[in-house]
Amino acid sequence: MEGIFQDVFDEDSIQLTPQLSAKDVDGWDSLTHIQLMLTVERAFKVKFSTSEIGKLENVGDLVGLIKTRT
Repeated sequence: MEGIFQDVFDEDSIQLTPQLSAKDVDGWDSLTHIQLMLTVERAFKVKFSTSEIGKLENVGDLVGLIKTRT
Protein backbone atom coordinates (compact mmCIF):
# COMPACT_ATOMS: atom_id res chain seq x y z
CA MET A 1 0.00 0.00 0.00
CA GLU A 2 2.84 2.39 0.81
CA GLY A 3 4.18 1.82 -2.70
CA ILE A 4 0.86 2.94 -4.18
CA PHE A 5 1.01 6.21 -2.26
CA GLN A 6 4.65 6.73 -3.20
CA ASP A 7 3.84 6.19 -6.89
CA VAL A 8 0.71 8.36 -6.98
CA PHE A 9 2.35 11.26 -5.14
CA ASP A 10 5.77 10.65 -6.74
CA GLU A 11 7.33 10.82 -3.28
CA ASP A 12 9.46 7.95 -1.98
CA SER A 13 9.58 9.34 1.56
CA ILE A 14 5.84 8.90 2.27
CA GLN A 15 5.36 6.63 5.26
CA LEU A 16 1.84 5.46 5.93
CA THR A 17 0.23 5.58 9.34
CA PRO A 18 -3.43 5.00 10.14
CA GLN A 19 -3.77 8.72 10.98
CA LEU A 20 -2.22 10.01 7.71
CA SER A 21 -4.66 12.23 5.80
CA ALA A 22 -4.72 14.62 2.86
CA LYS A 23 -3.66 17.54 5.02
CA ASP A 24 -0.41 15.72 5.84
CA VAL A 25 0.75 15.18 2.24
CA ASP A 26 1.82 17.95 -0.12
CA GLY A 27 -0.02 17.70 -3.40
CA TRP A 28 -2.92 15.59 -2.06
CA ASP A 29 -5.75 17.44 -3.72
CA SER A 30 -9.02 16.30 -5.24
CA LEU A 31 -7.39 15.22 -8.49
CA THR A 32 -4.69 13.11 -6.84
CA HIS A 33 -7.33 11.70 -4.49
CA ILE A 34 -9.25 10.36 -7.49
CA GLN A 35 -6.05 8.95 -8.96
CA LEU A 36 -5.21 7.35 -5.61
CA MET A 37 -8.64 5.74 -5.28
CA LEU A 38 -8.53 4.36 -8.83
CA THR A 39 -5.04 2.97 -8.26
CA VAL A 40 -6.10 1.34 -4.97
CA GLU A 41 -9.19 -0.15 -6.63
CA ARG A 42 -7.07 -1.66 -9.40
CA ALA A 43 -4.39 -2.95 -7.04
CA PHE A 44 -6.85 -4.66 -4.69
CA LYS A 45 -9.44 -5.56 -7.35
CA VAL A 46 -12.24 -3.76 -5.50
CA LYS A 47 -14.72 -1.00 -6.37
CA PHE A 48 -15.75 1.74 -3.96
CA SER A 49 -18.90 3.83 -4.13
CA THR A 50 -18.71 7.61 -4.13
CA SER A 51 -20.30 7.72 -0.68
CA GLU A 52 -17.74 5.26 0.71
CA ILE A 53 -14.89 7.36 -0.65
CA GLY A 54 -16.49 10.51 0.75
CA LYS A 55 -16.54 9.06 4.26
CA LEU A 56 -12.79 8.31 4.31
CA GLU A 57 -10.88 10.59 6.65
CA ASN A 58 -7.47 8.92 6.77
CA VAL A 59 -5.39 5.94 5.68
CA GLY A 60 -6.76 3.85 8.54
CA ASP A 61 -10.28 4.30 7.18
CA LEU A 62 -9.10 3.31 3.70
CA VAL A 63 -7.39 0.18 5.02
CA GLY A 64 -10.54 -0.77 6.92
CA LEU A 65 -12.65 -0.32 3.79
CA ILE A 66 -10.27 -2.48 1.76
CA LYS A 67 -10.39 -5.19 4.43
CA THR A 68 -14.20 -5.31 4.24
CA ARG A 69 -13.94 -5.90 0.48
CA THR A 70 -11.16 -8.50 0.33
